[in-house]
Amino acid sequence: MIHLRHHAGDLAGLCLVWLVQALAVWFALRTPAVAGRPSLRRLTWVIAAACATVSFLAVALALGPVERNAPEWVTTWGRGAMMAGAFLSVFAAIAIILGRALPHGRPEYSAARRNFLRAANVALLGAPAAAVGYGMFVERTRIRLREEEIKIPGLHPDLDGLRIVQLTDIHMSPFLTERELNRAIGIANETRANLALVTGDFITGSADPLDLCLTRLAGLRSDAGIFGCLGNHEIYAQVEDYTEREAASLGIRLLRNQAVPLQFGKATMNLAGVDYQHFQEPYLVGADRMVLLDALNVMLSHNPDVFPVAAAQGWDLTISGHTHGGQVRVEILHQDLNIARFFTPYVDGIYQNGPASIFVSRGIGTIGLPARLGAPPEVALLRLCRI
Repeated sequence: MIHLRHHAGDLAGLCLVWLVQALAVWFALRTPAVAGRPSLRRLTWVIAAACATVSFLAVALALGPVERNAPEWVTTWGRGAMMAGAFLSVFAAIAIILGRALPHGRPEYSAARRNFLRAANVALLGAPAAAVGYGMFVERTRIRLREEEIKIPGLHPDLDGLRIVQLTDIHMSPFLTERELNRAIGIANETRANLALVTGDFITGSADPLDLCLTRLAGLRSDAGIFGCLGNHEIYAQVEDYTEREAASLGIRLLRNQAVPLQFGKATMNLAGVDYQHFQEPYLVGADRMVLLDALNVMLSHNPDVFPVAAAQGWDLTISGHTHGGQVRVEILHQDLNIARFFTPYVDGIYQNGPASIFVSRGIGTIGLPARLGAPPEVALLRLCRI
């Protein structure tokens, strides 16, 4: 059975891709070179149909029945290739649209100017492929440590300077290997954190190596142990209970609408976690009953959209992932463009709501397109600071 709600983001993205492709076809068909030549018009329609089909297949390969029944190499490499093709088609479409806005060579122009205009058009078409290649083969694997200070009013002195290390959105698959996960865990352990957190999306689909992922994550080291919550992909793969049970056997406690008090000196951190909160449904129902007086209340939620509700309920700090920091981010005219902004205002980093804070990590894995641009993968180290 296909749960369309689980794939709302994919379907919205597909509609957006088709819209951009349609605009590019419209512009291409209006160019004098194409409009006056039936053979080029037919070729334009063939290319357009191929791009639209590739984009559709990129989404179809993520749907439950296909993912469960097709060979792993088809769902993983096939989806990655199709997503790359869809992404390139969008950039190519934008290049065509922008190309129409550029001046075109005319007979009265000098040869140098005509050559410059040709080069500009070629650059517009070639840049997308170069960007995707860089995002797939370079930036996607450059996992780094990100350090942030979380300023909390009235923080207990025994919690001042507390170090929390977070891994999220691992998506272990052929696009995030055991070697890369081990490198991330090594980075995390070098921080000598007081608390280690994993905030969901251990895998992407049911064919991915969940057991191997959990076994490697058990190698995280911190004074207070390893805690976490589940993400939406554990739901899609229908492995929520299995993940909780196997993680517990390895010393990783996943908090599923639960809270646990952690003692640091004379201070108490009330650490709570919830399962993935479905988009546009009531958030954190009943979570207010887990808030503890005279403690630092910390909420783990894979989905950062819960932040306004968490702040209103009395959670001092929310720690999330889910967005991948946008995964592919492009800045145009000082505007940060990425698909995550269509779904949440909490994309990457620290946000405030009165005295409450949320930190949203970019995570280390990828979803759909196996590339990152402008949103490098990270292990996050949060330092609590008293103000």
